[in-house]
Amino acid sequence: MELMEEILTRENLNQAYKKVVANKGASGVDGVTVEELGRYIKENKETIINSLRNKTYFPEPVRRVYIPKANGKQRALGIPTALDRTIQQAVAQPISNIYEKVFSEYSYGFRPNRSCHDAIRQALKYLNNGYEWVIDIDIEQFFDKVNHDKLIQILREQVNDKDVLNLIRKYLRAGVMEKGVIKATKTGVPQGGPISVILSNVYLDKLDKELEVRGLRFVRYADDVLIFTKSEMAANRVMTSISSWIERKLFLKVNATKSKVCRPMRSKYLGFTFLKNGGQWKVKPTNEKKAKLYQAVREYLKRGKAIARPLAVTFKRVNQMVMGWINYFHIGIMKEFIGKFGQWLRHKIRVIIIKQWKRPKTIFKNLSFLNRKFKNGFDEESIFKVANARLGWYKRCSMNVVNYILNPTLLETKTKERAGLLNPLNYYLRKVGI
Repeated sequence: MELMEEILTRENLNQAYKKVVANKGASGVDGVTVEELGRYIKENKETIINSLRNKTYFPEPVRRVYIPKANGKQRALGIPTALDRTIQQAVAQPISNIYEKVFSEYSYGFRPNRSCHDAIRQALKYLNNGYEWVIDIDIEQFFDKVNHDKLIQILREQVNDKDVLNLIRKYLRAGVMEKGVIKATKTGVPQGGPISVILSNVYLDKLDKELEVRGLRFVRYADDVLIFTKSEMAANRVMTSISSWIERKLFLKVNATKSKVCRPMRSKYLGFTFLKNGGQWKVKPTNEKKAKLYQAVREYLKRGKAIARPLAVTFKRVNQMVMGWINYFHIGIMKEFIGKFGQWLRHKIRVIIIKQWKRPKTIFKNLSFLNRKFKNGFDEESIFKVANARLGWYKRCSMNVVNYILNPTLLETKTKERAGLLNPLNYYLRKVGI
């Protein structure tokens, strides 16, 4: 079967549609939402399929949006229309199947049954085998600078269907709409569409193959590449030669200010950095990622907004945020950090609870009830002093009475109204099997 006919099979198109609907996402330049997509396809199905088969289909420009990056800059994303996302997904599925047999064992980004954790574990294998010099290569604006002709040339080696290549080129040249103005796209693979993921891996597979031919140890996740050598001299030599190869063969620019040869502890990869612990190389979250967790939770727990929400809503969202962070970073060493973070989180929650009670009379009544129920042993005078203290909310909640009465066990206890507050340290220890 020709590849285009495989793309247009009912099974493949249905699978693509279901995936786009499951991913949800914003509408493109035509304003058609994912919820409206099914009805639109049902009414225009034959027209769409015939236009793809006859090469008369033309994608809409992508809608340009910007999302903030950790360094304060912005990342440009291109949001295709819901229909174009479906067609892109339908194209990407069989192409992914073709390339899964071709891709390098050391490429981990956006591939089935592979993850960031796999890339990190492979990096640790290299380090613990004595390859303790790291070449961190940063490709400047990779997704904006992919050469279209080179990409089609690479695709042609495995995708022997001119109709499919013609459709992919149309997507590459569909343009972007920003502030109502359509701009042509002469280079690049706009991030945001399903096809950009597979095309970026296809393009950089040439780099993987070059590194393999040279016998180099490396890991790649999308455009994040680390190469490992045993000496600084070898690392500098590889950095120079590979940077030159990337610029000559792939027509991409290596960012000289961000790319570096360094020891593992000075390298950052996928949110982790490396450290030696007990004679073995291990990983831990970077300080930036730790600070980002604090900032995200602090922002959500701002008192003005948090006291207006039901505690059940606050607990549910905080639990989701913290569990998501730990689920990603749990392969790193972070017991001490998570313990301190848990103490800080519980203090913030206590402040919100006391502030919701608000009046000294209510604070005294509720603390007294909990004190009696759970036999904490505080006398009424101590509780009265806390309830009527002129200290700020934060300092008041640092006092022993509040800490012991609103203790971790109580906060973690599930009630009819709400889930219990997650204990970050206990959750982390369960994740790592301790």
